[in-house]
Amino acid sequence: MNALLSSDRPRSKVLSAILIGILVLLAATPFLFSGSQPVGTAAKICVFIVLVASYDLLLGYSGIVSFAHTMFFGIGGYGIAIALERLGPTWGSAAIGLVSALALSALLAVAIGLLSLRVRAIFFSMITLAVASAAAVLASQLSDVTGGEDGLSFQLPPALRPAFRLLSEPLFGTAVNGRLLAYYLVFFVSLVVFLVLLRIVNSPFGRVLQAIRENEFRAEALGYRVVAYRTAASVISALAATIAGALMALWLRYNGSDTTLSFSIMIDILLMVVIGGMGTMYGAVIGAALFVLAQSYLQVLMGAGSAALAGIPLLPNLVHPDRWLLWLGALFIVSVYAFPGGIVGRLRQAKQ
Repeated sequence: MNALLSSDRPRSKVLSAILIGILVLLAATPFLFSGSQPVGTAAKICVFIVLVASYDLLLGYSGIVSFAHTMFFGIGGYGIAIALERLGPTWGSAAIGLVSALALSALLAVAIGLLSLRVRAIFFSMITLAVASAAAVLASQLSDVTGGEDGLSFQLPPALRPAFRLLSEPLFGTAVNGRLLAYYLVFFVSLVVFLVLLRIVNSPFGRVLQAIRENEFRAEALGYRVVAYRTAASVISALAATIAGALMALWLRYNGSDTTLSFSIMIDILLMVVIGGMGTMYGAVIGAALFVLAQSYLQVLMGAGSAALAGIPLLPNLVHPDRWLLWLGALFIVSVYAFPGGIVGRLRQAKQ
């Protein structure tokens, strides 16, 4: 277990219990809950764990504030969508789409890194924001390739379709069909990518990134090429985000600019990083799980609360489902106030 976690243990019994609980629930969701919404929510959590962890490699471990992360997320989604829609629903097409998306993301990450990481702080952030905005506009305008505002819907390989049956009889009351296989594809790929990122941040390379984050001038004086290390971190982060985008497209069987390239997704990623704790891969797990669950079920809970408070002045309107974004923002403010170092940081601090 120590080798699997790259010697980076949670260092808190409460944190360990939470992480194990999230892992078990994600692994068993198709068998524990009926209906499509719980499974869809679990798949989205898996994807966003990878996406948030990849961004934390930049922000939390390297000290790089980038607003172009959703661009790589979108490249992964469009790579899969275009390949499966144009070349046919086969595993070969999916592989071509993924490899092409990874190559494009790597080239763009290198270009952005070499051209932009030499500038300081806010200037780099503004450059990445401009690049991300240009990518979103380009995706909307190239309707012949990307489907424009409507996006692309496509068929999956036969083994991932709902009509496919791996077993003739249900397993623990759940049909073992292509949809179940698609979920576990998302789950296991996300788990592997997360463990790889955990290994990277705990490697000598990751230690150098943390040294650069703390004092880049001292790191450069020690002989480390700061721009090269930051560019390498940008490439690794971009590749992980691309895989997350490909998984999202495979699960949804659709990809569009609002699904993967929207700037609101970038804001969500930042919130998840802050809630979970910057500079902690485990923070990505907790932040993504809490945020996606709130997005999926807060409105439903508020609807139930509004109905239960019927007849009481003001309160039903205050917790009306249409105001769920207001309460989501309030929950974020409370979480930042209660956990200034993120949930993981607070739990580790309490352990000490």
